[in-house]
Amino acid sequence: MLRARALRVAAPLRNRGAALASTAASIATARGARASSAASSMSADDAPTSTTRRTTRRFVDIGANLTDAMFAGEYHGKRYHDADLPAVLRRAWNVGVEKIVVTAGTLEDATTALDLAEAHDGDESSDEGAASSASASASSARLNQGRRRRRLYTTVGVHPTRCGAFEASGDAEAHLASLAAIASANSRERGGRVVAIGECGLDYDRLQFCDAETQRVWFRRQFELAKSTRLPMFLHMRAAADDFIEILAEAVAEGTFTTGVVHSFDGSVDDLKKLLAIDGVFIGVNGCSLRAAESLATLRELPVDRVMLETDAPWCGIKRSHAGYEHVRTTWTAKDKKKFDEFDETTTVKDRCEPCHVVQVLEVLSRAMGVDEDVLADACHANAMKVFFPDEETVGGS
Repeated sequence: MLRARALRVAAPLRNRGAALASTAASIATARGARASSAASSMSADDAPTSTTRRTTRRFVDIGANLTDAMFAGEYHGKRYHDADLPAVLRRAWNVGVEKIVVTAGTLEDATTALDLAEAHDGDESSDEGAASSASASASSARLNQGRRRRRLYTTVGVHPTRCGAFEASGDAEAHLASLAAIASANSRERGGRVVAIGECGLDYDRLQFCDAETQRVWFRRQFELAKSTRLPMFLHMRAAADDFIEILAEAVAEGTFTTGVVHSFDGSVDDLKKLLAIDGVFIGVNGCSLRAAESLATLRELPVDRVMLETDAPWCGIKRSHAGYEHVRTTWTAKDKKKFDEFDETTTVKDRCEPCHVVQVLEVLSRAMGVDEDVLADACHANAMKVFFPDEETVGGS
């Protein structure tokens, strides 16, 4: 159901090209702002194994599947414990996560993600327009303040493995139009929570769910949503690099792609170089990107001004069997889901990834790239802010 609040006339869209300027200045400023408190901050080498302490680092988890049933205590159709999303979110805020983008992969997911964000994130911008005589600048300031207080945002799109839903709906064009309507009406530019089109792309690893041709057709069509809403894209590429890059390049040439992130990247060095050759493409890294030694070597070629951090929770956790696990320092107490009965900031569910684990992604990626953790954290935060939240300051409270 579309929210009436989100149906007001959109403010003029800002120039996204300017928003994607070099991140170097933002990173340097952020580093300087932390310098005054460095004496009381812990160094990277002194990172704790306890995770209840707050840090000076700031994170945007650009992709988390918080609508997944695991956060309601259900695993493979069987319920093991009560819903614990509030505790999951508290753990994330405690380690410095400022914003989470809740990913959607179907039309239904999009509305569910919006409902979840509203339910679990206080909407503090409700006073906007309360005083009808207020000046336009004051009204704009209140809107921006309300946006900064929010922490949960969403995407709108159809995952490649779910693209059969277009034809299955009985009216594929109407299905696409419904996605466009939700994205537009709930766009962050209109005071809503939608910050990207996606998750969309190609996945040739799981063709049993949707054939390649159907995936290609609806991947192309979803660029239309990005153009009409002027939203960035949240992209999925799995075992389909050649076709994916070809379609993406077509979209650039047609003016339907401006910027976005290829999330959960696990491709080759050649794939990475081809993606980075396309202006506006960023690379999202999570635990699945860090599983193999070959992947760690590939990520050494990734520049700091093109990378973002994500968890893809509840999936893609960094496991002991992964090549990068030896670099993990920050851990939580974990209990088996069958015995899980604690909902606090210190206990997680074993083998269930959460947004707080973005800290572990940083720790491993820092070693893989050969970049200082603080420098990398600043860069990833700045990159995410410029793409998904271009009108917010990357330094200071947001």
